[in-house]
Amino acid sequence: MPDATPSEGPDEALRLASVDNFRDVSGVGAAPMRTADGRPLRRGVYYRSNDLRLADDDHALLSALGLRTIIDLRSPLEIALHPDPEIPGAEAVHVDAAGIPMERLSGLTTRDDAEALMLEVYRTFVTTASSREAFGVVLRRLAEGGPQLFHCSAGKDRTGWVAALLLHVAGVDEATILGDYLLSNDRTAASRAAVEAQIGAALGPERVAVYDPTLLVDERYLRTAWQAAAAEFGDLDGYLREGLGLDDAVLARLRELLVVHD
Repeated sequence: MPDATPSEGPDEALRLASVDNFRDVSGVGAAPMRTADGRPLRRGVYYRSNDLRLADDDHALLSALGLRTIIDLRSPLEIALHPDPEIPGAEAVHVDAAGIPMERLSGLTTRDDAEALMLEVYRTFVTTASSREAFGVVLRRLAEGGPQLFHCSAGKDRTGWVAALLLHVAGVDEATILGDYLLSNDRTAASRAAVEAQIGAALGPERVAVYDPTLLVDERYLRTAWQAAAAEFGDLDGYLREGLGLDDAVLARLRELLVVHD
């Protein structure tokens, strides 16, 4: 049986006012997502988030979840800029899953270049050995049981990829996974507006449109990673097994933790 005993009822998942892309991997609606064969996902096993710049009230709410682990997918530079707060009882685990390269980001001059960079980032989730190693470490750690939280800076790319993999392992259909992935655009509206204001103030308002593709998720991004997995490993299951080195026991454990069984 799963280590966590989360709510399996219809209660809406927890929201944090100060961390806009914090959410339960099982979904954000009045009821959790379901697998393609109709089984509901468990609440309270895995949480995903942008960086944890928590107001006091939200720190208390997060602390009350009884997290066993917080997996930080950011680079050392990102962590140095905004270190995670200490959450009682939660082990801090750092796994550097390379995201948007800062040196490339600063040199963007057109929107097309920004979109091309994002497609490249998602492709490297599959094609780069260091990225595959990082994501394999994360999923093996998540298989140890919940409740656990994983996050990056915006909670949309590296975090979105891990969440999409978990939902695939659970047996959620592609359209539902894609819809959940795209939800980051709605959830990050406040934090994205703040970043856009900073870009406008520093570089001029006309530059905001150049950088927008790096602040948003797009169906093309996720599909690029899926297509790369198919090209490199046959399909997403091949990527999980061959690319990330996950065996049957790890995949079965993740499925057991994520899905409510009768």
